[in-house]
Amino acid sequence: MSNNFQEKVTFIWDLADLLRGAYKRNEYQKVILPFTVLKRFDSVLEYSKKDVLDNYNNYKDTIGNLEPILSRAAVDQDGNELGFYNYSKYDFKSLIQDPDHIEENLMHYLDSFSPNIQDIFDNFYIKNHISRLSKANLLFLLIKKFSESRVDLHPDKVSNHEMGTIFEELIRKFSEQSNEEAGEHFTPRDVVKLMTSLIFIENGIHLNDPNLIIKIYDPACGTGGMLTSCENFIREFNTTADVVLYGQEINQEIYAICKADMLIKGEISDNIKGPSSTLSEDQLPTDRFDFMISNPPYGRKWEQDKDVVMKEAEQGFEGRFGAGLPRINDGQLLFLEHMLSKMKVDEKSRIAVITNGSPLFTGDAGSGESNIRKWIIESDYLEAIIGLPDQLFYNTGIRTYIWVLTNQKPEERKGKIQLVDASQKYIKMRKSLGNKRHQLSNKDIDDILDLYCKFDENDVIKVFDNEDFGYTKVTVERPLQLNFEVNKERLENLYAVNAFSKLAASKSKDPETKLLEEKEGKQLQDEIIKSLQKIDQHYKNWDEFEKRIKTALKPFKLSPSFIKNIIMALSEHDDTADYVTDAKGNKKPDGKLRDTEKIPLNEDIDEYFQREVLPYYPDAWMDRRKDKIGYEINFTQYFYQYQPPRPLEEIEKDIKKVTAVIQELIKEDLDET
Repeated sequence: MSNNFQEKVTFIWDLADLLRGAYKRNEYQKVILPFTVLKRFDSVLEYSKKDVLDNYNNYKDTIGNLEPILSRAAVDQDGNELGFYNYSKYDFKSLIQDPDHIEENLMHYLDSFSPNIQDIFDNFYIKNHISRLSKANLLFLLIKKFSESRVDLHPDKVSNHEMGTIFEELIRKFSEQSNEEAGEHFTPRDVVKLMTSLIFIENGIHLNDPNLIIKIYDPACGTGGMLTSCENFIREFNTTADVVLYGQEINQEIYAICKADMLIKGEISDNIKGPSSTLSEDQLPTDRFDFMISNPPYGRKWEQDKDVVMKEAEQGFEGRFGAGLPRINDGQLLFLEHMLSKMKVDEKSRIAVITNGSPLFTGDAGSGESNIRKWIIESDYLEAIIGLPDQLFYNTGIRTYIWVLTNQKPEERKGKIQLVDASQKYIKMRKSLGNKRHQLSNKDIDDILDLYCKFDENDVIKVFDNEDFGYTKVTVERPLQLNFEVNKERLENLYAVNAFSKLAASKSKDPETKLLEEKEGKQLQDEIIKSLQKIDQHYKNWDEFEKRIKTALKPFKLSPSFIKNIIMALSEHDDTADYVTDAKGNKKPDGKLRDTEKIPLNEDIDEYFQREVLPYYPDAWMDRRKDKIGYEINFTQYFYQYQPPRPLEEIEKDIKKVTAVIQELIKEDLDET
């Protein structure tokens, strides 16, 4: 970051000192950010301020709807319409000329903005803060600081890109100061640059083609940094393309910043939707996009969206979540499903989305997560996954992954998935920003893009067939073999049998009746045990022991299920015992020995079973009725390289060195005392 950039950030950051006492530390950004936006608008409107005011005064009494006239009058220095206006006579400079009436004048100034701007400040709740600042005698001081500063926020002095970066840096600093999730609403620029390049590289649409209309979307757009990066990338190749940006954001303040930024850039601000959750309230339900890019929140519950999401999932693929639903504590895969539902039907769409490791492998076969991966991979949407270094983000140090997806793969990538291990492509930062200690240099980004384009295998690139990530989860049964004996230890097991323990329980609320019923039940338990104790043989055959039990317990007229539970309580696994069979003579499975095998889809299941299971358990069998297809991408296992342990002599040498140092320190401490 340049010194000039840091000067601007420091100036705005230092304004928070004015709020000490009147505001809590975690409230500072609720004041400073909207007033920074307001000052930015004030600077942008300065050039055509007089023309707008003249038009307003000339036509306010004769024309009902002044919006078209005022919109045409509000232009930048090149004559381009800004898309917003303010018809108040006030601006930041004139507001401080009348300190006694600054509150009412500032309110009038806000009410004189066009409706699209008023929506922004409504989401900042700025009027509440104006009243609060006025009561604390801080409003005039704050406006004065903004007006008289050497830091000029006019677009001629601070580009839209730089202003977006300033906002992001301020949000990070404010969030860290208030112990909130720093950087929750934006992604570091180095990561954004890589993601942007990945969706436009090589097999994207031809960016040089004339008359292009390109629709770009971010369902968790934050301050709009990713959308802006995409537009800037395209502009480098094609200045005539019509790039239309769309987004949705749930946080009110962040939504307001993003919409303000888009307005100042001349974008269609109505395409930025919110503040609302994309998962439960898709505000662009019929739109489809050429490119999508996002860093959705990871590890966050989607409980607040649950009712709407589950109802939409019932529609199958008529809705957005037909492939399945992940567990409630992480909605990353829901965002992925949502984005895939926004792909164009007969035209190419490309997606770059960043996640943590969980969506790659969490969830067993048949789970929502596995079913979503199954659908993505079998539909041949997944093109590549790039494993990034750790400590790249402001709010977490964990490893993250970029998914690259498309509905029209190039021929050589069809049916294939590329994994790229870029975990070592970074440089250390001279000064940490939150948890961000690493960054991607331009060379690192170029190297990663080069690895992606090569599409051949080496130590950090692996290329797999789609089905390589799939498996059949097969249930393996082993026969039930039990011996039976009535002894003290096994009789104790009876009290863990629900039906037996209930014999000594009573539901009566009357104390005397309750006591009587419990006493009778205990006597019945004792009588059953006494009858069982007459069986003194050791059995290895279920049928023989069952006959003996039924004879012993006949006087008690117990149900068949009760008797079965007693038999199981008196049993123990025994590999030498007879197999327990059903009425047709089929071996019954032992639930305690039940196991599963994950058999790769590209392997013959019977051959695998013969090779991997039967040599160890010759009497095992597969229950193929319980087969489930699963998919997982255990990224790290494909790049694992065995590191042999250090020689014992070397370890022993190090231990001796450390021990010597410790002994020397102890000796010095003793000498001092």
